This record gives sequence, structure tokens and C-alpha cells, in this order.
Amino acid sequence: MTIEQNKRLVDTFIQELFTKGDLSAVDRYLDPDFVNHDPPFPGAPEGPEGMRMAAAMFRQAVPDWHSDVDQLIAEGDVVAEVFTASGTHRGELMGVPGSGRTLTLSGINIFRISGDRIVERWGRLDDLGLLRQLGLAQ
Repeated sequence: MTIEQNKRLVDTFIQELFTKGDLSAVDRYLDPDFVNHDPPFPGAPEGPEGMRMAAAMFRQAVPDWHSDVDQLIAEGDVVAEVFTASGTHRGELMGVPGSGRTLTLSGINIFRISGDRIVERWGRLDDLGLLRQLGLAQ
């Protein structure tokens, strides 16, 4: 695939999984042997199921959750995504009941593509910022 096709693959995956809440996107875009070097939350299953569970958790707690891609940078088979995601906190998230407030999460993901599938992910999210918004940290 070309660099532009790799960028489009990552963007489509993120939009379908997190913005649209289509949990089957995991099956279409992640390789069955996908390796998530930075699991989305403590105790998350390895591989594709961890990504599916993270999306389900956020969509349940924040039904209008959407991810805005700020930048997509690619070289070879690697795509870096800088994003800002947000939505209205309606259900329980990390033990905190819905508040009706807007939650925002920014981060950086790096994906490696092989063929037409995402095979690896490294990520850094503003976990502390999210915890502060939930009242779990100062």
C-alpha cells in the first residue's frame, strides 16, 4: 500500500471504531495477530479485543464520543496519528457516574501497517487529563 493508503486506512479505522462506535471495525482493520504495545487500560486483553473493549467502554460512557484527527504523518509502513477526542459524559467511566460534562482526551498513536491490516500500535494518551476531568486526580 502507498503512504496515502496507509493514512486513509488508519483514519477510517479510528473513525469507524471510535466515532461511529462500529466494534466490528476491529475485525476489518486489525490483523488477528495485532500487537498493542500500550494497552488502552489496565487489565485490557491483548490484541484486537483490547481495542474493541476500549471503544465499547468509551462509547457506553460517552455515546457521542468522536475522534478528531489533528495530524496524520506517515513514512513507509508507519502512520502517526495526533488526535483530540471528546464527547458528553453520560454513563459510568472508571467508576465515575455520568456527569453531563464534556470530556476531552488527546493523544498520539503510532500504527504499523502490513498489507491492508494494522499489525501494531504504540500510544500515549493524556490519561492524567482524563482522570482530572473525572475528578479522580488533581
